[in-house]
Amino acid sequence: MKSLICLSYSHVYSFYSPSDDVVTLDPTNFDRLVTQSSDLWIVEFYAPWCGHCQSLTPEWKKAAAALKGIVKVGAVDADQHKSLGGQYGVSGFPTIKIFGTNKRSPTDYQGGRTADAIVEQALTQLRQIVNDRLGKRGGGSSGGGGSGGSGSTKDVVELTDSNFESTVLNSEDLWLVEFYAPWCGHCKNLAPEWAKAATELKGKVKLGALDATVHTQMAQRYEVRGFPTIKMFPSGRKDGRADEYDGGRTANDIVTWALNKFVANLPAPDIVEITNQDILDKTCQEKQLCIISFLPYILDCQSKCRNDLLKMLKDLAEKYKRNQWGWLWVEAFKQEQLEKAVGIGGFGYPAQVAINSRKGKYVVLKGAFSEQGIGSFMNELAVGRTSSPSEPLADNKLPTIVNSQPWDGKDGVLDVVEDIDLSDVDMDDEDDNTIKKKVEL
Repeated sequence: MKSLICLSYSHVYSFYSPSDDVVTLDPTNFDRLVTQSSDLWIVEFYAPWCGHCQSLTPEWKKAAAALKGIVKVGAVDADQHKSLGGQYGVSGFPTIKIFGTNKRSPTDYQGGRTADAIVEQALTQLRQIVNDRLGKRGGGSSGGGGSGGSGSTKDVVELTDSNFESTVLNSEDLWLVEFYAPWCGHCKNLAPEWAKAATELKGKVKLGALDATVHTQMAQRYEVRGFPTIKMFPSGRKDGRADEYDGGRTANDIVTWALNKFVANLPAPDIVEITNQDILDKTCQEKQLCIISFLPYILDCQSKCRNDLLKMLKDLAEKYKRNQWGWLWVEAFKQEQLEKAVGIGGFGYPAQVAINSRKGKYVVLKGAFSEQGIGSFMNELAVGRTSSPSEPLADNKLPTIVNSQPWDGKDGVLDVVEDIDLSDVDMDDEDDNTIKKKVEL
């Protein structure tokens, strides 16, 4: 009997215990504590076997601790108390409901699953209640935001067990995939937001949807235990592994999260040598900024020295790849028109400039040509405020480039002057007249 009691106690408080700030709710106390209360309540309906619920638990506890005395935070084991969950239309886990002024008609929580997002949404709801009592309009919303505009379901790719591998796993694109169930209320709420996000992300990130109740093979492979489940499949990853999506459920949330991942998964830009006009024009005209480094002449900085500089630039390009700038380099003295156009000659080598070809302006790195010096320069460029003033390009256009051979990766070699062997010349054979003429000269 003792072990049975302990087992029951462990089951009831597997997620939340009396020591937590989360109030455990059930059919015996829900009406008295929640629906008859004047307090604002935010309630999680969960199932102990639900993976998403397990992940939410520590964040829910943090939110409850932060909101203590301000907003009531509760939790219902809707797997055990199915009738209570059914009363509020709970069909997936976790479901979060906000019980505001009208306790008989709670609203669905559509925000992120972090303590910060939960607290922010609760405070927004609290502000709304206060504004309502003051007779003010606005001041908050009852659910998630939304991106504005509309999306089309045609931009969401329908996935199946048979096309998943060829469409997603073998793709060079970044994918977000929603595993859903047709009967799932959260999935229905997500559908229009998912469509909007798919339209906004078109050309950058692909969004797909798979009915996990029909295509169970992929659902099992990716351990889908609740609906909707969203997974990210990075571009170029051939091992089939997926990453968890941990953002919000509005189109804005999805787009922001996806674009951050898209940029993070971009390869670092190449540091391209300027050897013809097309390289300069294409890089600088297609990018907001092109960063041009003027590296020392090869005899002044041999292959190891030059490769060290190029590696430093490559690392910096990786660090600032989010800005999607173009990165170029050229050997000193090789493109005189370019150096003249950006006033590099007086600064010595190595040197660096940033060109905005759309505005016809450039700015010169005045600090050290080092990781720290260039890093400070990049930070200034990123916020649009540089310590040195920008200058106009001549005629507001990029300078002329002379075609040249790319660096072969080798050390520089001095030109060899051929020695003249005079060992077989007998100066004694010269006659006196010849010698006399040389003297006269």
